[in-house]
Amino acid sequence: MAFIRLIAALIGFVFGFFLGASLLQVTQVTPVSNQVLVVLLLAAACAILGWLGAPYVTVKPAGFIVARIRAAQAGDLLGGALGGGFGLILALFLALPLSFLPGELGRYAPIIGAVILGLVGAAAGTIKRNDLASFVQEVRGRGRERASEARLLLDTSVIIDGRIADVVRSGFVRGTLIVPRFVLAELQYFADSSDSSRRERGRRGLEMLAKMQKEATVKVELSEDDPAGAGADGKLVTLARTLGVPIATNDYGLNRVAELQGITVLNMNDLAKAVRPVVLPGEEITVRVIQEGKEQGQGVGYLEDGTMVVIENGARHLSGELTVSVMRVLQTVGGRMIFAQPKGELAEPRRPRAIDR
Repeated sequence: MAFIRLIAALIGFVFGFFLGASLLQVTQVTPVSNQVLVVLLLAAACAILGWLGAPYVTVKPAGFIVARIRAAQAGDLLGGALGGGFGLILALFLALPLSFLPGELGRYAPIIGAVILGLVGAAAGTIKRNDLASFVQEVRGRGRERASEARLLLDTSVIIDGRIADVVRSGFVRGTLIVPRFVLAELQYFADSSDSSRRERGRRGLEMLAKMQKEATVKVELSEDDPAGAGADGKLVTLARTLGVPIATNDYGLNRVAELQGITVLNMNDLAKAVRPVVLPGEEITVRVIQEGKEQGQGVGYLEDGTMVVIENGARHLSGELTVSVMRVLQTVGGRMIFAQPKGELAEPRRPRAIDR
């Protein structure tokens, strides 16, 4: 406090000295000794005023401001700062027109306008802070929604496969599905093929696209981009790199080429493997026996996800549904195989084959 008083006294003394010197130029004070006395007295008076008034113009206002800031909510401070900043920006645009006002008015009008608009903006921001916060949250929410909107590039194989339509219908895929024009042309070529198998695949792919266009959770977008590339696969890779979007495919070759070039690939076969149910030894499942196995008495069936089930003593239940108990699960390169036996039965031990000597 003493240091602040001393600085204020020095400032007051200098101010009083120059003020006294200025007053002597317009007054008739003689002799010189009296002039010096007047200047010193005025400087001393201003120094005393500075010493006494320093707390009232520095510490106390600062304490008042700090107390108000501590008592204010963060939303009020943020709203006031944003509103004041907006007011100052508006004053900046008005400064040039106001400076053309005649006389001294043109000199001080921009400053007065900046002060008034800044205060009005700060007050408005504080009063309307709730509305301002709601607006900011809405803008941020829209930004997140746009940022999180998925974009997926479809190739011919995944469209023909048809499972992507079920995934879309379940709601796991949202956003925009991009179908390039050259992929649509390839589907049309398949649909018009003289080969019945290819014709059926092409028509099924077109039907899948029509179904997905009716889904409310996604938007199917036809892309007119036709980048340079060797065949449809090369064009897909180039387009995916240009747009920065992943590719959905069931094509093993396209999958590997895209991954080597750093493009994210969503493979429906990998998805099917990831979500298929886990079957543990001892569990009971129901399966339809559709054919005989390689070993005598074996029956073979399939689960809904395509997993092969080999049933001991299941051949006699051919073409019928059978509840079986899982004995073991074998994971192979080609997929998963389940070995089971009919519920309530024990698998007959296999006799070792005789070795010819």
